[in-house]
Amino acid sequence: MAAEKKAYPLRISAVVLDAMQRWSDDELRSVNAQIEYVLREALRKAGRLKPGKSEPATDDDN
Repeated sequence: MAAEKKAYPLRISAVVLDAMQRWSDDELRSVNAQIEYVLREALRKAGRLKPGKSEPATDDDN
């Protein structure tokens, strides 16, 4: 069973959002899924995401 997703309002600069939009378009993901993917990868690389806690990115929010 997939982990429960929580809604979180995010304030982000227009420049960063535009860059995320371009990146997500290249990866065929929604912006939300791309942001989650980038955050998950950063947490994993920093050793802050425990093994097994990383679920695959989904694109359920289109």
